[in-house]
Amino acid sequence: MLYYLFDYLDKQFDVIGAGLFQYISFRSALAFILSLLFSTIYGKRIINYLQFKQVGESVRDLGLQGQVEKAGTPTMGGVIIILATLIPVLLLAELDNVYIVILLVTTVWMGIIGFVDDYIKVFKKDKEGLKGRFKIAGQISLGIFVGAMFYFHPSVTMKEKLPIKYQYVAEDGVPVLFGEAKKSTKTTIPFFKNNQLEYAEALEIFGKGLKDYAWLLFIPIVIFIITAVSNGANLTDGIDGLAAGSSAIIVLTLGIFAWVSGNIIFANYLDVMYIPNSGEMTIFIAAFVGALVGFLWYNTYPAQVFMGDTGSLTIGGIIAVLAIAVRKELLIPILAGIFLVENLSVILQVGYFKYTKKKFGEGKRIFKMSPLHHHYQKSGYHESKIVTRFWIVGIMLAVFTIVTLKLR
Repeated sequence: MLYYLFDYLDKQFDVIGAGLFQYISFRSALAFILSLLFSTIYGKRIINYLQFKQVGESVRDLGLQGQVEKAGTPTMGGVIIILATLIPVLLLAELDNVYIVILLVTTVWMGIIGFVDDYIKVFKKDKEGLKGRFKIAGQISLGIFVGAMFYFHPSVTMKEKLPIKYQYVAEDGVPVLFGEAKKSTKTTIPFFKNNQLEYAEALEIFGKGLKDYAWLLFIPIVIFIITAVSNGANLTDGIDGLAAGSSAIIVLTLGIFAWVSGNIIFANYLDVMYIPNSGEMTIFIAAFVGALVGFLWYNTYPAQVFMGDTGSLTIGGIIAVLAIAVRKELLIPILAGIFLVENLSVILQVGYFKYTKKKFGEGKRIFKMSPLHHHYQKSGYHESKIVTRFWIVGIMLAVFTIVTLKLR
């Protein structure tokens, strides 16, 4: 909203300083500051309100260090992250930008699913929360919406081959490449020189003329990614600061990709896809990172608030959509490696237990407890040490992911 106000003041009255709002870098910095201030200042008020309403965490005693003491800690703190993200974005971003629209819908959509899940757990005293089939249905519905928007919306385009020379528009000096951007379902394959995968061409393996039906492949892939990443973030949210800190590292890395992909000069230099209008996502990402960092103020050990499914499902959904938007979804197993191993630890644990129980009559376990962070807790590590080491691994994975821009 402020973006449109200052744009009007700049063009109609030439107000000094109003032109700053035309720069994504300025609005991103402002979004980060506003988000950080909101989550730290008003976050405390929200926590106090949750305590007043007795929105406390019900914790089963699983024999984990310090677990019993956490009973009664306010949950549903993901509301802090959501509000601290949405408010700066609504104020500072171009709200008619297709990528911003998709991210706003994702935030609200996943936030509602998580909120309902937490509400049932807290107020209905049902530890299972929202039934799994309804949760999955919500994730699939969002995946269909996101996939359809990315595939069919005319503003979602890309330019794969960038010419060395580019011209400048006289009005604002923004560089515009010769040639038209085109619709494409191409994505980036890491580690390969010719590192593009075209979903439409992949579909033609099953027969000629199927290229026009690439959405039949693309949308299910989007659904799978959103479901997998949101559930991975949900499983990672098990000890103080782990999910929020790991997510901040992932999102900051995706912010670099969004900024590079939306900037003609850097996209040309790094030989990556130029995605018109995607640079605007940097503002959303800056606000989101600010919200996560501000939330960590209260969520680090010992946590004063838990994000609950309201936060974790939303975080996972946003990360998935950001990765798809910048055509880097195949890098998710590396970048979001923390989420991946948490997911795999649960799958392996459950699968091995069922297999051994069926074969030997007694179920056996690979880990002392899953997800993986609980295995280390059972092994005697303090959760602060576990979280810090997971963050370090997350930073290493993020650096390696960025290096793949030139590692081919």
